[in-house]
Amino acid sequence: MLRTLAFVSSYSSAVTTPPALFRLPVSSTFRRLSIFSPSLSGPASLYCTLSRRFPGYRRTNLSPMPFRRPFYNGFSASFNAASSSEHKRELLVQHLLVKEDDQRLLLDLQKRIAKGEDLSNLAVEYSICPSKEEGGMLGWVRRGQMVPEFEEAAFCAPINKVVRCKTQFGWHLLQVLSEREESILEHIQADELHMKLQDPTFMEDAQLIDVREPDEISQAHLSGFQVLPLRQFGEWGPEIKTKFDPQKDTYVLCHHGMRSLQVANWLQTQGFRRVFNIAGGIHEYAVKVDPSIPTY
Repeated sequence: MLRTLAFVSSYSSAVTTPPALFRLPVSSTFRRLSIFSPSLSGPASLYCTLSRRFPGYRRTNLSPMPFRRPFYNGFSASFNAASSSEHKRELLVQHLLVKEDDQRLLLDLQKRIAKGEDLSNLAVEYSICPSKEEGGMLGWVRRGQMVPEFEEAAFCAPINKVVRCKTQFGWHLLQVLSEREESILEHIQADELHMKLQDPTFMEDAQLIDVREPDEISQAHLSGFQVLPLRQFGEWGPEIKTKFDPQKDTYVLCHHGMRSLQVANWLQTQGFRRVFNIAGGIHEYAVKVDPSIPTY
């Protein structure tokens, strides 16, 4: 049976600029990045991760999207989260962040917004959050992803009204641009995927993405998957909605299920409604389902 994830992430974020308002575990590869709470130990924002690891990614249409819960704890917590009514809404949020002692600037920005200036333009010029490069756009967010103060302010804010809140990172001016019913991220086992792959209808309707690198694909692959190497994210990321239909079921594969979860989480922020992460990746598929597929 498919098991719903509570939108946990293994992806990472960051820069040497001030922390952002979201929190998530950060892998050792990205531990030096500082837009997340230093007390957490796992990954968090695909935007900043890729922009720092691979030059040229910074200007793609991405946004920081860290999470609060560690990846492995998310599986057991997901059932309660999915059934709770307060987890049924997602908000499209933009914000700007200033330092705690910059209250004069904060008040000035509030006045300028009240007079008709656009928050996104001011974010580009004044925000200290890495999301400034996208006009402060954070994408679609849900409860459980953000630090509590920001979450409460966002989920209580009327649509389009700019509100103020304070977090451990400083002062925020945030604006909820839209809301929708929560999208789905599910964790699918290798044997479940195998059963689906035998169904011709599934192969026609589903969107299958493999985010491994070309050298990995040459060693082992599953037919039907379109290869979008994570290291080439800067090339395919901005075009994702022209290549795939956000309304169709989308399955994401990698070696062990971690990189695919990064991309699956990001796909949700881009409006994909039903995303499936293949647990254990192609390695588990080879071990448990099809021994003819080489392991590496």
